[in-house]
Amino acid sequence: MNVVRVEIPHHLRTLAGVRGELTLDVSGAVSVKSVLDALEAQYPMLQGTIRDHCTLERRAFLRFFACEEDWSHEPMDKPLPDAVATGEQPLLIIGAIAGG
Repeated sequence: MNVVRVEIPHHLRTLAGVRGELTLDVSGAVSVKSVLDALEAQYPMLQGTIRDHCTLERRAFLRFFACEEDWSHEPMDKPLPDAVATGEQPLLIIGAIAGG
């Protein structure tokens, strides 16, 4: 079992009723998919907010960052860097900014 740190956007923290950074127990390989599975299991009110209910694909205006690298377009089951898997660095889920 790995303890993974996750930072989510303010509006999702409000929805989940939490403050600040989250810590999650993640079984097996630590990937974006396994972290999101653990996040949605612990905070079911977040289901469908980060990834689509049916396709489980990332919502268009959210991005994933690990160790200062954009993981938004990587395969969801690709193992995250060791620094994230060990809790040294958080997985960041950030709301993208769009407009003109």
